[in-house]
Amino acid sequence: MIDIVTLLPDWMRSENILAMIAGAASFAVILMMWNAFLVKDALPGRIKNLEKRRTKLKTDIVNETKQRSKLIVRENMMHRVVKKLQLMRGERARVMAAKLAKGGWRSKDALVAYLFAKISLPLLFAALASLYFLGTNPWDWSVPVCLLASVGAGFVGYMLPDTLVKNQISKRYTQIRKSLPDALDLLVICTEAGLNLDSGLDRVCQEIANSSPELADEFGLTSIEIGFLPDRRQALGNLASRVDFQAMTTLVNTLIQTEKYGTPLAVALRVLAAEMREERLMKAEEKAARLPAIMTVPMIVFILPALFIVLIGPAVLKALDAFSHGG
Repeated sequence: MIDIVTLLPDWMRSENILAMIAGAASFAVILMMWNAFLVKDALPGRIKNLEKRRTKLKTDIVNETKQRSKLIVRENMMHRVVKKLQLMRGERARVMAAKLAKGGWRSKDALVAYLFAKISLPLLFAALASLYFLGTNPWDWSVPVCLLASVGAGFVGYMLPDTLVKNQISKRYTQIRKSLPDALDLLVICTEAGLNLDSGLDRVCQEIANSSPELADEFGLTSIEIGFLPDRRQALGNLASRVDFQAMTTLVNTLIQTEKYGTPLAVALRVLAAEMREERLMKAEEKAARLPAIMTVPMIVFILPALFIVLIGPAVLKALDAFSHGG
């Protein structure tokens, strides 16, 4: 008689498998504890950025001279190149600055870095691709094909900054859209407690700073602008332009109408929060309805083979053991 267990390799024995599972579980626990202890509170950094924005608004209103900060050598080089090429002028630069603000990058240095990357990355990618294809030529391409591939690499470098900005804006909008109904509920409570709009926004920022830092940043900046800009509608319009999706536009229009016509703010915000919550529930139900169709392929590829192994595996092992005993 042949014992199947003795035919298995050493690493497939039960005690070795249990030891590997225990080791993997211990490593996962260590990683989770490490990540838990390394969690950093980003609230002081966001408060510092808002204070910088508040100072800038003060200096812009009273026309004070702004003291320029010292820049590192690389930033000086980028500033010089962008200034030499006059890339900061024109409508395109203003549009791009507004687009960067939607992604959370509001400083002038962010625009300079974007413009510098826009002109340097295509040249860098094309030069590196030319050196690689013409120098090594791993696929034995002809010179025109290598040059065409280099041009394609330059086009990738040209599109890379726009792609990064677009992805950042999409991620930021997704986070803001998820937390907006809860923030409106908090704002309703604040307004019913007697706080005005800017004080209510400040309070909401403090409450949602850890759960939704993106929305807290936008509300905090709007509260600062309401306090310093001469027209409150201009501050609300800036919020709608920075966070450009339907739910935020509806909120801004509601706030402007309540200020214009004297409508009770708490009532309007409660109705709007209920509508946004229902919309979010409908989207969740829509995703749940699509889930069976989406899970069909992963279930066939990953889940069913494992299920068959669990159900049929013991019977196959018993049959092999019976055949070995019979032999």
